[in-house]
Amino acid sequence: MQSDKRWLLHYPNQIPHELTIPNETLQSYLFSSAEAAPEHTAIHFLGKNITYEQLQEEALKLAGYLMKIGVKKGDRVAIMLPNCPQSVISYYAVLIAGGIVVQTNPLYTEKELAYQMEDSGSKVLITLDLLYPKAYKMKALTSMEHLIITKLQDYLPFPKNILFPLVQKRKNKMVIQVEKSETIHHFSQIMKESSEEQIPALAIEPKEDVAVLQYTGGTTGLPKGVMLTHENILANTEMCASWMYKTTRGKERILGIIPFFHVYGMTTVLNLAVKEGHSMILLPRFDAADTLKTIEKQKPTLFPGAPTMYIALLHHPNIEKYDLSSITACLSGSAALPVEVKQNFEKLTGGRLVEGYGLSETSPVTHSNFLWGANKTGSIGCPWPGTDAGIYCEETGGLKEPYEHGEIIVKGPQIMKGYWNQPEETAAVLRDGWFFTGDIGYMDEDGFFYIVDRKKDVIIASGYNIYPREVEEALYEHELVQEVVVAGIPDPYRGETVKAFVVPKKDAYLTEDELDRFVRTRIASFKVPRVYEFKESLPKTAVGKILRRVLIEEEKRKQASSSETPVDQLKK
Repeated sequence: MQSDKRWLLHYPNQIPHELTIPNETLQSYLFSSAEAAPEHTAIHFLGKNITYEQLQEEALKLAGYLMKIGVKKGDRVAIMLPNCPQSVISYYAVLIAGGIVVQTNPLYTEKELAYQMEDSGSKVLITLDLLYPKAYKMKALTSMEHLIITKLQDYLPFPKNILFPLVQKRKNKMVIQVEKSETIHHFSQIMKESSEEQIPALAIEPKEDVAVLQYTGGTTGLPKGVMLTHENILANTEMCASWMYKTTRGKERILGIIPFFHVYGMTTVLNLAVKEGHSMILLPRFDAADTLKTIEKQKPTLFPGAPTMYIALLHHPNIEKYDLSSITACLSGSAALPVEVKQNFEKLTGGRLVEGYGLSETSPVTHSNFLWGANKTGSIGCPWPGTDAGIYCEETGGLKEPYEHGEIIVKGPQIMKGYWNQPEETAAVLRDGWFFTGDIGYMDEDGFFYIVDRKKDVIIASGYNIYPREVEEALYEHELVQEVVVAGIPDPYRGETVKAFVVPKKDAYLTEDELDRFVRTRIASFKVPRVYEFKESLPKTAVGKILRRVLIEEEKRKQASSSETPVDQLKK
């Protein structure tokens, strides 16, 4: 089974059709950039600059210490940090020590954290002092051996490093004391007392050895550990660099807001920057006002992000006061990019904002629109170099023709090795080298792909298949809609009913009748939402992906506690 790769006809001449993936480890990127430009800024963090030489030295110190406390090749080391210098240092230190990075969301509850630590078998957790109480309790519940605790102020410039603890004390109304023992270690002390040690040469096979254990978001069930090899991530980083062919090595400044514990941030910011010797401008969390100030002052040229970030910036009341013209290219991931958002952000910055597509299992990117070239609004674009893709036909076991809907499948060197300790789950999605994404879509005659929806999110109402994304796009066209998500909710008559959860723009007044009239001119009547709920915000993952499942579960609980059904409500 192989596609005709018709999308290659639309590739700009500067993008190769295939790539030669170096037989190297991920940490080789750091060594190469530190050797080529040791004094060049690798990280800018809230006023402090760290060079590539300094980054390499700190990573080597921590790697040596990890090995000293017993980390061996293949051991899992968890990192639970926001985007900060310590997160980058820890990432490369674990890899240099031969370990496997387990990226962990700092917002996880104690229960979620304990599940991931036990499932991965992590021996060490590197985290913030603010998260120490949660980490300490988790350690007692799992087989975790060591905690390494750091503080954000350790890498802040003067006087921010002095003022930050005072602000945190006032904000959190408590002082966190971190003890020191044989199993609890202080990051700052490690850096002061350790030397840049000679790390023993480790036999690492890039094609086989896992570099990162990336847990899925859990939007469709319990998170699974995705095994990404050195080659998987290297391949995707090389693809990313080739796609951004107008960038210049060592000259770009990448805005790093998308979290590194999300695979999209890990590849399009962390790995791409270090591979190309670019500078990362890191912010520990997304705040629209702080982001606008940072863009104006630090002049980033590249801004990988999520649609919710671009939406928040566009709707900031003082957006016109800021100069965002430094931004030349933005790759949007983690969720569908509304057409209105793309057009308005490009108009505002003068740069290009294009939608891409990928999953944790694909390191993560498989498709994107061209930043400089053919660009189809509403499409996720074309497969990246060395990537094959198609629409699977269950009846024939082959690929469907253009415009026929089906499950998107992909093949390439960025496809995961498998799920951690879950051979049955692995076999269900990896077949003959193809990864079955679970997303429904189609390909047009030019080889551009379009997402219709998640296979598991399809709404079946009165026998009709309704794809939430199509309904959401129609609602996004209304000028007073800021965010929207559409879901199928239980209905005793239709099986499922289409419900829209809508966040109006600030100070806007919207009614169900107005939206109903508006959307009926854009989609078939059977797809029109039967129920609307207006909300101030929508539940999201840390990277801005709207959690449709959470809203559906809330709706089921409401219905379980009420004798009314959506049909009863409509009869009122």
